[in-house]
Amino acid sequence: MRTLLLSFAFLLTIASPAPAERETTPQSPSATKSAPTRASQLDTLFGTLQTATDPAAAKSAENDIISLWLQSGSDTVDLLMEWTLAAIEEKDYALALDYLDRMIVMKPEFAEAWNKRATVHFLLDDYSRAIADIERTLQLEPRHFGALSGLGAIMRDLGENERAMSAYRRALEFDPYLDNVRQALDEIERESAGQDI
Repeated sequence: MRTLLLSFAFLLTIASPAPAERETTPQSPSATKSAPTRASQLDTLFGTLQTATDPAAAKSAENDIISLWLQSGSDTVDLLMEWTLAAIEEKDYALALDYLDRMIVMKPEFAEAWNKRATVHFLLDDYSRAIADIERTLQLEPRHFGALSGLGAIMRDLGENERAMSAYRRALEFDPYLDNVRQALDEIERESAGQDI
């Protein structure tokens, strides 16, 4: 399709994570404190993306970040996300939007629901709603490289090359291993250089 599809595609192809198994035995307070929080796990994984010299290690960290983003903390919302991904795969965008709207009402702080809704709005050529949902995603998760790359692609489609380059550069600050984003940025920079001559 268009450039944005490349940016969003890697997020759509990730299967929803299996719901976490529940512990049946009570944990001691010290065991609970030692378990890493979602935020600390994300910080560690983003650190790995910044320091990785091996593309395989970087890709693993990227996939782990995406898996964490897909976990809402609610079994119901996680199930709705699974259904949403299936609906998007089937190109049933109206159904996907219905699920996403429900998720956002139930858990408005779940950044990935906003991001996936932005993706669906893009697929329906509704750029204004896609941009609004990307902005909300970035308020909740400023390091969301998928949302930033999607924003860059929309701006490029709209002919806003400066804004596209800015969004792409921000995405690459958080994940330097986004090859599609780097390629798109290089293309815009070459185009811009040619226009300046």
